[in-house]
Amino acid sequence: MFAEFLNIIFKSIKLDKSLYSDNKNFGEAAIYFAGLIMILDGVAGAVAANTVVKTAIGVSGLTAIITWFIWAIFIFVIGVKLFPDKQTKVPFKKVLVAVGYAHAPGLLRFFALTPELMIPIIFLTQFWIFAGLIISTKQILNLRSNFKSFGIIFLSFLIIGILSVSFVMSRMNALPINSI
Repeated sequence: MFAEFLNIIFKSIKLDKSLYSDNKNFGEAAIYFAGLIMILDGVAGAVAANTVVKTAIGVSGLTAIITWFIWAIFIFVIGVKLFPDKQTKVPFKKVLVAVGYAHAPGLLRFFALTPELMIPIIFLTQFWIFAGLIISTKQILNLRSNFKSFGIIFLSFLIIGILSVSFVMSRMNALPINSI
């Protein structure tokens, strides 16, 4: 089982589209593998961030799980409900698993051991994750176009970004500010 898990990680890191087209990768253990990848991705991000600012590892793992669900929901709604191709018929669980698998390049953030490496590794892995999300979305939604897959991921990213900024800004306004 561990060999199967490692195989999924290596295929995701290699951006191998066969990972998403082979149904054996979406069996009973798939949701657990995807969840573990997401938790490890969150922990790796916390380890990388700890080179500059202290970050709670547990909170990062929990945030990764929440982010996983949010990404999957937006990709499912946009790609399956709003703008499907004719052959797009996929359950939410498969989208959820694919999003988890696509985050495997984030595990490379464990190598950001110094502040000088943190920013380049985080940016590199984030673009790598986006590439993985585009490939996984095209494969699992049976899309004909890479452009449509990119559009689904980009629109999801924009919505998540706007919601995140709105949330942060609302929290900033809630803080008491002393004007001395």
